[in-house]
Amino acid sequence: MSATVPRVSLIGVPTDVGAGSRGAGMGPQALRVAGLRPALERLGVLVDDRGDLSGPVNPESAPCGGYRNLAEAVQWNQRVHEAVYRELSLRNVPVVLGGDHSIGIGSISAVARHCREAGRQLRVLWLDAHADCNTAALTPSGNIHGMPVACLLGLGPEALTGLAGFTPALQADDIRHIGVRSVDPGEKQLVHDAGLEVFDMRYIDEAGMQATMREALRGVGDGAHVHVSFDVDYLDPEIAPGVATTVRGGPTYREAQLCMEMVADTGCLASLDIVELNPALDVRNRTAELAVDLVESLFGKSTLMRRR
Repeated sequence: MSATVPRVSLIGVPTDVGAGSRGAGMGPQALRVAGLRPALERLGVLVDDRGDLSGPVNPESAPCGGYRNLAEAVQWNQRVHEAVYRELSLRNVPVVLGGDHSIGIGSISAVARHCREAGRQLRVLWLDAHADCNTAALTPSGNIHGMPVACLLGLGPEALTGLAGFTPALQADDIRHIGVRSVDPGEKQLVHDAGLEVFDMRYIDEAGMQATMREALRGVGDGAHVHVSFDVDYLDPEIAPGVATTVRGGPTYREAQLCMEMVADTGCLASLDIVELNPALDVRNRTAELAVDLVESLFGKSTLMRRR
């Protein structure tokens, strides 16, 4: 991190309206129980817990027009956008505790708005087993947690694509996918046509995590804003069982830790989402504790003192 002591604001978003399974709404509290705040404070980080945002309950309705729970997802994302933008305006580091991954639309649109106004370069690192590039026409489920990247690229309902005040909120070159290993058939063509840079698990297997992260961070300059969107299903389910959308063959603990350490080394981490943690499927809060451990690495924890 930079010489300035970071001030982190924890923002709980207890919703699973964008998911196909219930439980991710309990994620914020599981992360708190796992000791996220004291873990960051031990690193010298100043932490304010803003509590949980409120929003509509999950109606558990069937998809309509290609979207499940669209009105509810819009309300949650509007509130996330406002909360994240407010913290960035105060020069704090917002850490969003999800909640399903649909809330990334609100958080990252706020980051994009802030970066445009501040004239800062933005790089989004999308750590996920999935590409999250579905649209209403492509989705096999209607679940909006499979659509946030598409929405941020301007492909989706205006109530979500326009949250930043401009559309699209992101350009393809702003984002790097890391750890992908499950892409729906229609998504593959969209990812290709959009020109997204995706470091899937085959790439990581062949090149190694160090080379992968060097490529993912290439071009990130001094003063850039790095946002990490950390979907816990990014991790291999052998070490992180507490998610509803597990996909075998994800990063190991050390690969994931190296990923986080290399982001920390840039000194540019400025916002973070932790999403899709589902305590109902976890074992003794093991996945939440692992997530906290990795977030510590993201904020600079290392075995030895290292020169940045």
